[in-house]
Amino acid sequence: MIATVRPLAALLAGVALLLMGSGLLGTLLAVRGRIEGFDDQTLGLVMSAYFVGFFLGTYAAPGLIQRIGHIRAFAFYAALSAATVLLHAIFVTPWAWGLLRLLTGIALVGLYTVIESWLNVQAPPTQRSQVFAIYMAVNLLALAAGQWLVGISPPAGFVPFSLVAVLVCLAALPVTASRMIQPELPAMPRLALKALFEAAPAATIGALLAGLAMGGFWGLAAVYATRIGLDLQGVALLMSMTIIGGAALQWPIGRLSDGGDRRTTLAAICALAAGVSVAMTLPAGGSGPMLYGLFFLFGGLAFAIYPICMAHLLDHLPPEDTLSAGSSLLLLNGVGSAIGPAIAGAAMTRFGPEALPGFFAAILGLTALIAGGRRLLRRRDLESPATFHAMLRTTPSAFELLPDVQTENEGDAVRQSPHITPTKENR
Repeated sequence: MIATVRPLAALLAGVALLLMGSGLLGTLLAVRGRIEGFDDQTLGLVMSAYFVGFFLGTYAAPGLIQRIGHIRAFAFYAALSAATVLLHAIFVTPWAWGLLRLLTGIALVGLYTVIESWLNVQAPPTQRSQVFAIYMAVNLLALAAGQWLVGISPPAGFVPFSLVAVLVCLAALPVTASRMIQPELPAMPRLALKALFEAAPAATIGALLAGLAMGGFWGLAAVYATRIGLDLQGVALLMSMTIIGGAALQWPIGRLSDGGDRRTTLAAICALAAGVSVAMTLPAGGSGPMLYGLFFLFGGLAFAIYPICMAHLLDHLPPEDTLSAGSSLLLLNGVGSAIGPAIAGAAMTRFGPEALPGFFAAILGLTALIAGGRRLLRRRDLESPATFHAMLRTTPSAFELLPDVQTENEGDAVRQSPHITPTKENR
């Protein structure tokens, strides 16, 4: 048992350090960009570049990892990530930051792919649900913890960028020191978008629109916080409250969606999230404890949209299409995430910081109308009832951790998945 737990602990420690650094960097760039005089539209485009890099890296990472192995690939991507982080403090221009954010997205998706594919091999077949749940909890808690590191040193200096680079380098230590079996990454199939839409229109459109909203949040929420006059501690509190809300409310909302038509739940939470977003634009909701409470509720509601879309899609597909459908929905959500910050940034430049929650309200209100309209137009029977799993948009490898999509030999508890096959031990 200890031999099984130890590698999992090393991987989870690595991802926690990595996400603390990633969470700190996103907030740090927003604050530093405001200090440097970048307008909201410029910062929105810079932040969009990260999601473009994440999208491109999804295609590039598997080939590199297959060619040089997991440990060397992790070291390669960690070095690339640390270098790009430090270069942000040297070349403080929008064009440089856009390119560096692109490279950071490529590097981080490579790091996540290594960790998630390794977790697939190391997780005992009987404990896959628990491992996936722990992995998601570590993701959210590390992102929330990273927000509080922004006040350690003035953001106008070099030290905060150095701290991010140090966290990335420390994340590499438990992973590169490992002698774990290296998995073989499969070619990840994708379901055509037309087939995706025909299977579950509400899930397909919802995933795209959720990407728009959450891309706007991750890219510009810290900019919004500085624009309304919050200090560094206020920025950290606003970001962490949103993330903690997402961690706290995803499970109860998901259990609710398991008990009925998910389109009803999707429409309800999107409508509630849109209402919360409208409240943020009002004088009473735009400051003080009320603001933090509203962002807590927003996170709890908005973070649940994408996993509900995923569960709704899987409800209406045969099990053999689960991985390809999940990969395609992830792609669609990533496209939305890349576009969202650019649109929201342009709106904030023209209409002020209140345009960000207004953007959330418009996107989520539209999602509620589409999901509710589909529910009223058509009653559907479940083809393959799925279970809700709280999740973030990471990489296609994360889907293989879901027990719903695995084929296991229960007699001897040996995993027989055709998707990842242990090959050799790194020595």
